[in-house]
Amino acid sequence: MSEIRKNYIRPVDFKHGRVDMTHGSGGRAMAQLIDELFMSAFDNEFLRQQNDQACFRVPTGRMVMATDSHVVSPLFFPGGDIGCLSVHGTVNDVAMSGAQPLYLSAGFILEEGFPLADLKRIVESMARAAMEAGVPIVTGDTKVVEQGKGDGVFINTTGVGVVPEGVDISGNRARPGDVILVSGHLGDHGVAIMAQREDLAFDLPIRSDTAALHGLVAAMVEAVPGIHCLRDPTRGGLATTLNELAQQSRAGMVIREGAIPVREEVKAACEFLGLDPLYVANEGKLVAICPAEEADRLLATMRAHPLGRDAAVIGEVTEDAHHFVQMETAFGGKRIVDWLTGEQLPRIC
Repeated sequence: MSEIRKNYIRPVDFKHGRVDMTHGSGGRAMAQLIDELFMSAFDNEFLRQQNDQACFRVPTGRMVMATDSHVVSPLFFPGGDIGCLSVHGTVNDVAMSGAQPLYLSAGFILEEGFPLADLKRIVESMARAAMEAGVPIVTGDTKVVEQGKGDGVFINTTGVGVVPEGVDISGNRARPGDVILVSGHLGDHGVAIMAQREDLAFDLPIRSDTAALHGLVAAMVEAVPGIHCLRDPTRGGLATTLNELAQQSRAGMVIREGAIPVREEVKAACEFLGLDPLYVANEGKLVAICPAEEADRLLATMRAHPLGRDAAVIGEVTEDAHHFVQMETAFGGKRIVDWLTGEQLPRIC
């Protein structure tokens, strides 16, 4: 037991207690919350040093850093919650460079009055996700805002990782003739959030696909070191992701509607809600672009991994001075798959 904890009159009441302004004041209540919740859940050698920063050694290679702020509503949803989502999202952002994620930071903005039981549930979910991913949370911060000035809890996570020698994956490397692949069914996360938000029930429950993808990426890079692009299609979905890559690479793309994997229940939900699955967010899927001669090997590698068993080839990179993304429809025509206009699904991550 730490020296700080010995001075406490009573432990934090995680069953009935609520966040109050003293939990962000820098005083005893804040130290107690950090000690009994965050230190306990995220326990590792770096946090035990109790410094304002984490000091660690890194392997040789190029460093990668990514940060993401998570404001999802509702905080708990089928298949996950804001806690595991905040770990998965940043781990995936680091991994899309081909890097091995090494460490995470976590910053919490809490609203006065937020139930401590819910905060404990979120923090424990983060701890499980970080442990399963093998990427520890080594430093963090907590702030409290007045009631009505927040929305329960917002979480920022930052991750660092290292790209192995010989790996060069970037959004500007797609080339005409390359093949476009996705790792599985699209739209699960966004539809799960919307169904929970609108209190909709479907015959087959739709669950978020939130997951850490760095294990899948590592297997892909080992099998095909020459992968050109990786990207996780989160906000804006597949359509926005492909438009980003087309613009970065100064190329066009053609995808085939019939080849894009979308669950029937997600299609039905999107039709009911007036959504296009191509623009619906994912939190456990990736887009890969590789040379055509490597596509079969990459597809087989993806399908051999639990998070890529439903992987599919969905199209090709083309010469196009306008950098358009086009889709061959099920009816034999073509249509432009444009950038997302407006906000189709707010606060889905």
